[in-house]
Amino acid sequence: MAIEGIIGKKVGMTQVFAEDGLLVPVTVVQAGPCLVVQKKTADKDGYDAVQVGLVEKISNRWAREHGAERGHAEKAGLQPLRTLVEFPYSGEANVGDKVQVDIFQPGDAIDVVGQSKGKGFQGVMKRHNFRGGRATHGSMFHRAPGSIGASAFPSRVMKGMRMGGRMGGDQVTVKNLRVAKIDVENNLLYIRGAVPGGRNGLVIISFAKNGKRG
Repeated sequence: MAIEGIIGKKVGMTQVFAEDGLLVPVTVVQAGPCLVVQKKTADKDGYDAVQVGLVEKISNRWAREHGAERGHAEKAGLQPLRTLVEFPYSGEANVGDKVQVDIFQPGDAIDVVGQSKGKGFQGVMKRHNFRGGRATHGSMFHRAPGSIGASAFPSRVMKGMRMGGRMGGDQVTVKNLRVAKIDVENNLLYIRGAVPGGRNGLVIISFAKNGKRG
């Protein structure tokens, strides 16, 4: 079984020593364990993939309120799983198979998908890195956006105009990160560099499409 990815939760950041003695910053992810909930085939579904669910503690209230998800898991003979993601696979994979952090090895290139931290409503200087106006001599123009369009024609704000608004809370993919270390016993994955999102945020980790393994 070679499933191409795993679901995890961001724990935080720390530092580890590489084999050459270099101290590198890493993000620690609680990766899995996950279970295969459904297998899709080209004959039936038009493509080959497996649907993987993250094993985590789920309240009885959530299970009661999400009957469809509960029924989907029970059909596979599993407990309800809240987070489901599809991954491609090679070789053999069956419903109920466990996916653990040992599918990766140190040095593997991976892509990580997460949700960036939400920052609420922000102005143009923070959201779009506008320079702003003069800070002195009573200019009265410091952090304002300035002109947003012509008045006579077309008498409207053009689409795509960079303005203040909601910032963050978007899906972000960071490509070609490297696995620094794995801890199979504790289901921990140490990834070189930063990963999107805050602590306990869900992340989807898969092998980089153009990266090397091992």
